[in-house]
Amino acid sequence: MRFNVKVVPNAKQNKVVEEAGRLKVYLTAPPVEGKANKDLIEFLSEHFGVKKNKIKIIRGEKLRDKVVEIEL
Repeated sequence: MRFNVKVVPNAKQNKVVEEAGRLKVYLTAPPVEGKANKDLIEFLSEHFGVKKNKIKIIRGEKLRDKVVEIEL
């Protein structure tokens, strides 16, 4: 499954909100040296109940708007 994801770094808490055809993910991690991407994968793996190696960032590694693929 592929999802369009909008990442909001430096949030007060980690959470997921569904918005008009995409997921909006709030992360406490800063957008520095890939920390937010790493935390995004960890958070989504817990949220969907899959292993971290089943989640890949397909597009937008350095952007807030990303395409994420999850193997189920």
